[in-house]
Amino acid sequence: MFVVGTAGHVDHGKSTLIRALTGINPDRLREEQVREMTIDLGFAWLVLPSGREVSVVDVPGHEDFIKNMLAGVGSIDIALFVVAADEAVMPQTREHLAILDLLQVRRALVALTKSDLIQDPEWLELVEEDVREELQGTVLEDAPIIPVSARTGPGLEELLAEMDRLLDSVEPRPDLGRPRLSVDRVFTISGFGTVVTGTLIDGRFRVGEEVAIVPGGLRARIRGLQMHKSQVEVVTPGSRVAINLGGIPKEDVQRGQVVTRPGWLEPTTLVDAHLRVLGSAPFPVTHNMTLEVFTGAARTLAYVRLLDAKELAPGAEGWVQLRLSDPLAVVRGDRYIVRLPSPSVTVGGGKIVQTNPGRRHRRFRAEVITRLEALAHGTPEEMVMQLLGRGRVTPISALVARGDVPVDELAGALDGLARGGQVVVLSGTVPPAAELAQSGVGVLTHDGWMHLLSEIREALGAYHQRFPLRVGMPREELKSRLQLDGSLFQQVLERAEREGQIVSAGAAVRLAGHEVSLAPPQQKLVTEVMAAFRANPFTPPSLADVEQKLGGELLQYLLDQGKLVKVSEAVLFDAEGYAEMERRIVQYLREHKQITVAEVRDLLGTSRKYALGLLEDLDRRRITKRMGDIRILR
Repeated sequence: MFVVGTAGHVDHGKSTLIRALTGINPDRLREEQVREMTIDLGFAWLVLPSGREVSVVDVPGHEDFIKNMLAGVGSIDIALFVVAADEAVMPQTREHLAILDLLQVRRALVALTKSDLIQDPEWLELVEEDVREELQGTVLEDAPIIPVSARTGPGLEELLAEMDRLLDSVEPRPDLGRPRLSVDRVFTISGFGTVVTGTLIDGRFRVGEEVAIVPGGLRARIRGLQMHKSQVEVVTPGSRVAINLGGIPKEDVQRGQVVTRPGWLEPTTLVDAHLRVLGSAPFPVTHNMTLEVFTGAARTLAYVRLLDAKELAPGAEGWVQLRLSDPLAVVRGDRYIVRLPSPSVTVGGGKIVQTNPGRRHRRFRAEVITRLEALAHGTPEEMVMQLLGRGRVTPISALVARGDVPVDELAGALDGLARGGQVVVLSGTVPPAAELAQSGVGVLTHDGWMHLLSEIREALGAYHQRFPLRVGMPREELKSRLQLDGSLFQQVLERAEREGQIVSAGAAVRLAGHEVSLAPPQQKLVTEVMAAFRANPFTPPSLADVEQKLGGELLQYLLDQGKLVKVSEAVLFDAEGYAEMERRIVQYLREHKQITVAEVRDLLGTSRKYALGLLEDLDRRRITKRMGDIRILR
């Protein structure tokens, strides 16, 4: 499926031409029909002579509605550039042409509309020359120019045939496994609920699947999909789609949000980008200048941080970091436009090369510019290495989100880099390409892995030195030190353990070579305490008495080693005595079906304090179950 988008000055006949080609009036708003002027995006479709079905996005031409125009022109395959033969090139003609050039819409047709109003052939030739001169130096310079009349019909068949010819050279949109639909319209249908429309790129949707709406963190389920008013089960990249979203009110969704699969697309308020300033820009772009940013159907204000120049004069280009007022859901490779908020005029645009860079770059740094150049022009392998840098562990899904490389190429690049020892995939193998967009498998450079291992060894070594009698550092403490989320932290531990660097011991982690050993005075104290427990296993010393004699560290050592069992804040038992008491209680319950605290006290010849502490611990371990004043066997 392909999308054709109109462009051109107000009242040059864009909507009339679309109505003549498709039989559909794209001006859906009552105000548009009354004023005979397109205000917001209009949509239609047609079948070309080859049988291709093509979606059409009609955009407003009036300067007051350029912002609406930008919401529709960002995802088209072919531009239908409209110039009225009776007026020729006008201000919005030039601005729309500049926008198409900045967005790199490389295939286009120029329709000289209202040609029936021109009686002098020489005038028509002059208009064609004027248009061709304007197109020079832009991506549209080789576009065919076709005189047409939407009112009387001449040129329409030639226009459709030329559109067919152009589409022969258009590659279908790639399926990167990460569907994205930038919402350009939201409405409700009685009995169905919320419906959003947009052009689907980078993947496909199916009826019934769960989707996320970002920014915003909302979740919904696709109740229905529609293309050109026909219900479908699956939609593919490049399709104009209407999605019926279940469980979300219309008020919670707005133009510019992105419908996608959950778990991979993170909104950002900081992006690295290449910026080209139009030669027609009224002012140079200066450092920290405030501009409006448009990408997909979204827009927000941004501070433009210049990274390699003091200012960018009209016609210049350079590297920038955009500090966004509102988060945007974008990926590497997305194109954008910047405009002055006042006076409202297009200044320039370019391509995003990195989302979520993590921090502001310092200006005039050669290493920063080199990295951005590699991200913009490098091979998939170079892109992966630049995205990872020397940084922390990154889920593979985040690489998919931050790059515009097809997932099969990304999978191949990761696999080659892993086999070459340049990157470390924590699981050991790269997941299949079809799973990358949702994969939580962590990856980092080899240098990054060595640095992370050094951090782990340093943290555990310091802990062992501080607490030599403890079996290891609590997992949660190490996780906090490394600042990793649960899944990535677990992957790091498993990888480090496979490499023989660490040992996981229950809720603790220790260095592989760490062993707890007691000094002779410590061993003497432990022997004395354990003897006291064995002498009276069912009425042993209290926890307070043991801690006073041993100190906190030696007591923790006995607990870590499993020699003592803590059943409450006041009661300890030695492991052998505890096991014997449990055996007797279980045997009693099998014979008598129930037991009370008093019966446990009598059975073991102990006090109520010890009997109650023991039973509560057996309840926690799900050996027994309390029912009022009695316990039964689970």
